[in-house]
Amino acid sequence: MRIHRSASIAALVLALGMGATVAPMAAQAQVSVGISVGVAPPPLPIYSQPPIPAPGYIWTPGYWAWDAGINDYYWVPGTWVQPPRIGVLWTPPYWGWVGGRYIFNTGYWGPHIGFYGGVNYGYGYGGHGYEGGYWRGNQLYYNRSVNNISNVRINTVYNKTVINNTTINRVSYNGGRGGINARPTPEQQNLMRANNRIPPTASQLQQTRLAASDKSLRASVNKGAPPVAATARPGDFKTAVAAKPVPAGVTRPAAGGAAATREATLGKGGAATRETVAGKPGATREAVAGGGAANATRQTREMNASKANADRSTTANADRAAANADRKARNQAQAADRANQAARTNEAKAAQQRDRAARQGGAANADRASRQSQMQRDNAGGNRQGAGREAQPRPNADRQAQQRDNMARQGGGGQPKQGGGGGQPRQGGGDRGGPDRPRG
Repeated sequence: MRIHRSASIAALVLALGMGATVAPMAAQAQVSVGISVGVAPPPLPIYSQPPIPAPGYIWTPGYWAWDAGINDYYWVPGTWVQPPRIGVLWTPPYWGWVGGRYIFNTGYWGPHIGFYGGVNYGYGYGGHGYEGGYWRGNQLYYNRSVNNISNVRINTVYNKTVINNTTINRVSYNGGRGGINARPTPEQQNLMRANNRIPPTASQLQQTRLAASDKSLRASVNKGAPPVAATARPGDFKTAVAAKPVPAGVTRPAAGGAAATREATLGKGGAATRETVAGKPGATREAVAGGGAANATRQTREMNASKANADRSTTANADRAAANADRKARNQAQAADRANQAARTNEAKAAQQRDRAARQGGAANADRASRQSQMQRDNAGGNRQGAGREAQPRPNADRQAQQRDNMARQGGGGQPKQGGGGGQPRQGGGDRGGPDRPRG
């Protein structure tokens, strides 16, 4: 029996150290290899948070772990832990109902809080996210309302009220009969597939080993009220905080329909499996390598099938998203083509209108210029006719002048007749005496 108990504890510690593996359903994030139980874990104990030992520590809540060597749960006390690096937070472990069994999901460190089954551990871990503090640069800020930090001086503090209903609902597992009905959000599902998770620190593994070796922390011994419910530092059981008595009416949940418990323990090559039949605590049956290997193979197939389904779902979602993006891009391209075509059509129409206006304006200007030119030619012709009329000799005056010349020539034989002297023609009687009389 000691061999099996040691193998079970080694399996849990190894699983905590290895971090997370894929679970048989999307709601299961980080599963410890080989930890599969048919009995639900006990309710969460009621305890007070011990004072923080120094600034820079983060609270990690306690949880129920399984020891196959004794077929019993044991309590791993909550404790203040120094994170492995700046900027990371702790996602607590939890038990989840998968395929008729309770599967243990290990906790891990990471830049964001992942899914921990909706279990309300208290002190900032209300089932979703963490309300106890946050990182701002290199500084860790603490929420006074959920952390016991009054014993030390911490400047990076704030106060935010958090509703804590741990005294009402103390269920410690997700799914199954009487379990918490919670599913991971899409963001938490992405965190499950992230590869930046950090396994528990060495001090956390030490806390688990010490708890497994303490008989008082077994559920069958403490009846759900472990004497070491929390510690100020990992491994410091001397200054531990004891759990409060279990309230009346709070009982251990039923086994979720499973009549027996079975766990595949981790040995070299999956050495053996141990089974306890309900109603016969003393009856045990061990199967060497083959049985353990068969169970491990079946679980591996289930996990691979679940992973394949998840991959197909992820691929289908990605394909739909890509198709939607392509359709949107095509619609945008078509809309842009229509807009460009409309712009080209409008520009062509505008050019035609400008050409038509230009042609019509040019013809009108040409007609106007032609009319003006014709008017100028008409005016020039009229001026020339007037000038010609003025330049022509007057016929009456010319004829009169010619008659006078002829009369003059006829009267004097060509020369005018002169009188007695003086060179003047002889006139008789003056002008009124009439013509000269002929000589006798």
